[in-house]
Amino acid sequence: MRILLACLLLLSGSLLLSTQTASGDLGDGATILALEHAWNQAEAKGDTRTLDSLLADSLLYTDWDGSFMTKPEFLASVKKSPIQGMTLTNDSEQVQMFGDSAVVAGVYHEKGNDRGHAYARNGRFTDTWVKENGAWVCVASQSTLLAAK
Repeated sequence: MRILLACLLLLSGSLLLSTQTASGDLGDGATILALEHAWNQAEAKGDTRTLDSLLADSLLYTDWDGSFMTKPEFLASVKKSPIQGMTLTNDSEQVQMFGDSAVVAGVYHEKGNDRGHAYARNGRFTDTWVKENGAWVCVASQSTLLAAK
């Protein structure tokens, strides 16, 4: 009877541990989506301090127009060219977890006024995040415009 009870306790503990691991992945996915949202808000406000904390020093960034930037170049572009009334939102996001790495794919919608010219863009994006020293940072980002309908 004691052996049966010990086996049941061991099995219960294993099930609890696997449930915590699965919910931990869900928690990391939710965290990464919150970081994506924070990135949008920071970029819309020209907040390079927040962007600096979200992006790895080794960031590889390919923008919608095909231009390629490193982290310092991306931060400089956000700082020097503030877009008036910019809004930036995502939808249709999917997160795939790979241990301490994650890939996010989704659709973005951007609107603003650049040097007196109103614009609106819709595109797809793929961001790659890694956990470094306990914090998630984006190491690569790529976006592609969607054709206007």
